[in-house]
Amino acid sequence: MKTNKEIPIFFAVDDNYAPFLAVALQSIKDNSSKNYNYSVFILNAGLKEDIKKKLAEMNDNNYSISFVNVQSELMKIDSKLHTRDYYTKSTYYRLFIQKLFPQYDKAIYLDSDIIVTEDISKLFNIDLGTNLVAGAVEDVMTNIDVFGQYVEDCLGINRYKFFNAGILVINLKLFRDENIEEQFVALLTKYKFTVTQDEDYLNVICKDRVYYLDDGWNRSPMKNKNFDNKNLKIVHYKINFKPWHYDNIEYEDLFWKYAKETNFYEYIKNIKDSYSDEQKKKDDISYQNLEKLAKSEIERDDTYFKIINKGRVDSLLKETEIVKAKDRTDVLKRIELFEENGWFDVDVENDPPSKVLMPNKVDYLQKKLTSKIARKIAYSTARKFMNRMLKEKQLIIKDVIGIENWKNLDTGAIITCNHFNAMDSFAMQYAYDLTGFKKRKMYKVIREGNFTSFGGFYGFLMRHCNTLPLSSNAETMKKFISAVDTILKKREFILVYPEQSMWWNYKKPKPLKKGAFNFAVRNNVPVVPIFITMQDSDIIAKDGFPIQEYTIHIFKPIYPNKTISARENIEFMMQKNYDLWKECYEKTYGIPLVYKNKQDTQNKKSK
Repeated sequence: MKTNKEIPIFFAVDDNYAPFLAVALQSIKDNSSKNYNYSVFILNAGLKEDIKKKLAEMNDNNYSISFVNVQSELMKIDSKLHTRDYYTKSTYYRLFIQKLFPQYDKAIYLDSDIIVTEDISKLFNIDLGTNLVAGAVEDVMTNIDVFGQYVEDCLGINRYKFFNAGILVINLKLFRDENIEEQFVALLTKYKFTVTQDEDYLNVICKDRVYYLDDGWNRSPMKNKNFDNKNLKIVHYKINFKPWHYDNIEYEDLFWKYAKETNFYEYIKNIKDSYSDEQKKKDDISYQNLEKLAKSEIERDDTYFKIINKGRVDSLLKETEIVKAKDRTDVLKRIELFEENGWFDVDVENDPPSKVLMPNKVDYLQKKLTSKIARKIAYSTARKFMNRMLKEKQLIIKDVIGIENWKNLDTGAIITCNHFNAMDSFAMQYAYDLTGFKKRKMYKVIREGNFTSFGGFYGFLMRHCNTLPLSSNAETMKKFISAVDTILKKREFILVYPEQSMWWNYKKPKPLKKGAFNFAVRNNVPVVPIFITMQDSDIIAKDGFPIQEYTIHIFKPIYPNKTISARENIEFMMQKNYDLWKECYEKTYGIPLVYKNKQDTQNKKSK
């Protein structure tokens, strides 16, 4: 016997909204097809038994109603949830569906303040593809400027792409695969979205992964533009457009049509008749307060998007420009002094004192959900920052030579590069992007102090952009070495600056340290030497020095030699790397490599 296809439908409700849910359920039932089985699940934190009994009376052969108590799930995050006005914590219940119902790969979620005039199976049968949800554009954001400005300024979402979370088709499989509930909880602990609450969180998490429904699937009575009612499928009585409170609401006749078929009709009618002017005034005040809240969020400088994206990136671009010329002059003098004394592995910048990195303060492989989310945010921010620098010509990449030497690698590898600017990691990221390795990450080994002692934007990137901090703590270094081994086995890449120091705009290759080559030999992977040369551009920065144009030279991989010992391999690979850098330096600049050192370091290529 052929079994009808099941359509899972979820609602979230408390006792107060149960009567209006009954109207929604009746409308779905009246417009359902006998070719499907409609499984309705009502998520709640404890409904009264008489209410459950009345709702369950709608059950029939292909239309079943079940009640799911989510109190235990709610208690796990209860203290973090934000509510206001007519919102209750039930609005967050939709986040639990993917965990509580592993048997479903897709489901419909609906608010209770709706009526449905079309067979809901047509909504379910939409092909989501790789999108996380299907939803309609929120007309509040497109029609009321203050809310449109709020989502753009505070959430970083175009007002015409902000979806209403009251009518959704949810890709439950991808919600599970991509840990969406965990992402939500992690965001909940970092940012307080109070204007549309969980709808804000969902829009941030699902950004650019939305299938947009036509307006007929989420028609609001507030819309004043032309609409062909032949396309009407769902009416959503949101905000203050509720026919059980007010007269002359568009589509109120449809609501009362289905309400009369329920055993809650007299109760709902009594609500309407007794809804007082004082209550209506409170509704107006609530809406006005919502507008004020949106305005106050816009004016704040620590909202989600302003912290993570636009505001911070703009201010940081200014920070990179405002560097006193004397600071750079002093650095150049120190470089000359350090070169004369052979202090090649000592930084010349006045960095903050380094704090010891303890094992419990670093998640090298980003196994924790909070680490994964921070990485995603950090990379998004860093990419915007890099693109802005390229556009503003604060970072100039003249050419990348030999990209095939990297992109053709089928193994993990140690990537070595000379270190001459705090921003040269962005140049390396630019080169990495050209390889096309979207699923193979590049990690960066950094100094302990860079991880533990830097604050602000740069500190955030140091801690979350796939960085592998060294440590003076032995237990932490065990974790570091284990992480290096794991990353290389996964055929991914680790960027190491083997000079072990950063000298600003220093063009010469400095003597190398053994660490990078030890990693390569230990894991039997190649080293890919990269040397960046530079020349003055015609753009003068505010520090009075020309911005440099970079040419990135990528050489053929250096593989360990199986016929010699590990120690010999380390020396061989390190010497080969240095020789390639030296040759590139001399060929590019047309001069022999000579250090202004009191000792003979021209031939002292490594320490």
